[in-house]
Amino acid sequence: MTGVFEQLRVLIAPGLHNSGPDHWQSRWQRLYPAFERVQQDDWKQPDLARWSARVDALRGADERPTLIVAHSFGALATVHSVARKPDHVVGVLLVAPADPDKFKVAALLPQQALPVPSIMVGSTNDPWMAAPRAELWARRWHSRFINGGPLGHINAESGLGDWPEGLETLYFLAEQAHNSALSA
Repeated sequence: MTGVFEQLRVLIAPGLHNSGPDHWQSRWQRLYPAFERVQQDDWKQPDLARWSARVDALRGADERPTLIVAHSFGALATVHSVARKPDHVVGVLLVAPADPDKFKVAALLPQQALPVPSIMVGSTNDPWMAAPRAELWARRWHSRFINGGPLGHINAESGLGDWPEGLETLYFLAEQAHNSALSA
């Protein structure tokens, strides 16, 4: 699986509290040390403009083709960033996005297709966004929606370990980006 990731830059965009050491995002970074993490000034205060600006800044520091793996509020910040300026982004994996209405940012997010390929993974019992709402946002953004079943917020408390199914989804997105680049 490593081969396709060597050709791409992978950014990890955590949600609130920066995805602790047992979270699959942190575990993926240990598995793939080249994956880079978006850092926020305040992990306890979700601020769409500031968080999105951090995604912008890290993206802008390198022009390699980039995949972004975003969780919860990090998914909203990623969507906000990529919708405004998709430069160098070849795909996004949005996992358990937070409900934009809960954070009062729905009006700041795109209501149409994202300018890059995207996959959203949701859960039937996610306390931060019900599956029907996640599917609605996935349709708006033209994201392929994967219902992961009862996985809670798809975080450390979900007990996913390295979450191999998520890695397979990321690998699929990376291959799709690679194949698109070859045919262009």
